[in-house]
Amino acid sequence: MASAGITIALDAMGGDRAPDMVLRGADMALQRYPELRFVVFGDETGIAPLLTKLPRLRPAVSITHTSEAVLDDAKPSLALRAGRHTSMRLAIDAVADGLADGVVSAGNTGALMAMAKFVLKTLPGIDRPAIASFFPTRRGESVMLDLGANVDCDVENLVQFALLGDAFARTVLGLVEPSVGLLNVGSEELKGNDAVRAASLRLRDALSPIRFHGFIEGDDIPAGTVDVVVTDGFTGNIAVKTAEGTAKLFGEFLAGAFRHSLMARVGYLFARPALRMLRMRIDPRRYNGAVFLGLGGIAVKSHGSTDALGFANAIGVAVDMKANGFLDQTRIVLAQLYQATSMPQPAAL
Repeated sequence: MASAGITIALDAMGGDRAPDMVLRGADMALQRYPELRFVVFGDETGIAPLLTKLPRLRPAVSITHTSEAVLDDAKPSLALRAGRHTSMRLAIDAVADGLADGVVSAGNTGALMAMAKFVLKTLPGIDRPAIASFFPTRRGESVMLDLGANVDCDVENLVQFALLGDAFARTVLGLVEPSVGLLNVGSEELKGNDAVRAASLRLRDALSPIRFHGFIEGDDIPAGTVDVVVTDGFTGNIAVKTAEGTAKLFGEFLAGAFRHSLMARVGYLFARPALRMLRMRIDPRRYNGAVFLGLGGIAVKSHGSTDALGFANAIGVAVDMKANGFLDQTRIVLAQLYQATSMPQPAAL
């Protein structure tokens, strides 16, 4: 099994419906990965009674008690300084200490990023980690990064994001040679700011280890023009939030249309199977699990408002990254880049 020997650390206190959502999500993930094991960090007085209702999960879990948790509105800097004994920090520490292969949390995004970067460090050759996630397209799924970790990005950041996205698409999406595109205001070479144009030149270089498509525009994202969409965190966050809001608005419009008249209600009865397929295709829970790429360990951020199914999918992302050797693949891609460009190669790759 792909999950054999894999242990995931869970922040049981992160998320709107924690710890119940976290544990039920772990139980659902265990159904998909029967050999998976969990180390759970949080308030044992709340966790233990819930585990008694999940007999399949209980033998696969070890609990580390802590009464401290990172608040949703906590500033990342404060959480980093004062949160050494929180469930989030202890779960990240478990990865650094080799007790777990990855961490999953639905807690405060900024705090999780700050803690993960401090504890797990960045990979050699990577200046800043990026937030990446899946995006449904006409052709299947794509990867998009950065989604908010880095508002301002220079040339090196964008090139590094392209390399990280390439490695992620290879290991998690199973693509042999993913295509990579830079999000821009146009496809012409003269469009965009200096950083985007310079990054394009770097990625077009014959020595680049990735398959670079070139510039793409906003409508190329849902079209699936490329497998990896690279942009700065400011643009990426706006793009993904706009897409999520549009999908929700479309669903509300569709529901309203079927309630409009008696004939529309009758039509709904015939259209229900197709609508069920549509809901499954665009269900945000299927794409839950944003990944912090560029770190020396696996860290996955679940939506705080998700349910057990969404959290189970976030766990699945962490398992797939470990099972398919994401960190090793990333190190190989980075090493190829430094070797190809004859740049000084960072130590301890």
